[in-house]
Amino acid sequence: MKRRDFSIQLAGAGLGVALAGTARAQGGPVEGQQYVRLGTAAPVTLPAGKKVEVVEFFWYECPHCFAFEPVLEGWTKKLAPDVAFRRVPVGFTARHQVAQKLFYALEEMGQLATAHRKIFNAIHGQGQRLTSEADALALATAAGVDGAKFSETFKSFGVNTKATKARQLSDAYKIDGVPALGIDGRFFTSAALAGGHDRAVSVADYLIDRSRKG
Repeated sequence: MKRRDFSIQLAGAGLGVALAGTARAQGGPVEGQQYVRLGTAAPVTLPAGKKVEVVEFFWYECPHCFAFEPVLEGWTKKLAPDVAFRRVPVGFTARHQVAQKLFYALEEMGQLATAHRKIFNAIHGQGQRLTSEADALALATAAGVDGAKFSETFKSFGVNTKATKARQLSDAYKIDGVPALGIDGRFFTSAALAGGHDRAVSVADYLIDRSRKG
């Protein structure tokens, strides 16, 4: 979903499928078609023992991110031990930033693992809104999170700092639509580029291996 039009569908998906077929015929993903190499490297955060960072840029209200979630969950379970994966919510507009702060408040409270998928399901399966702090509070409490503690955390310095850093990272990767995958601060791909969700993680596998080899 593009930053300038929340309702737009994956306009490039058809083109991406065609390009993916070309890439397969040539033996691998093609730079500038199935993935983009950054001109200037983005910051990378690697825990001890990890060699390659993978970042998923997403937005809770994005239907394509919701559709991508099952593919992503299955894929991340198979990642090699030297790969560090994390999600980064985008903050393109004030509306996106509400979702951003919801994500980081849940993370700060240690509730993200249990609440993340519930938030997605409430928005896309039950039609819940996420346009204000009140909406975020309603979603969090429905997911079993303590409301008073959530409200306090939502406004905290820690959450605001994480949200600011997330916006800086998406800018560094030049992300203008979601979902997208950033690899090692050097590359990014997406379903629109690769030709579908499954193809996006296949291209990411290729880029992880390439990053690992230097």
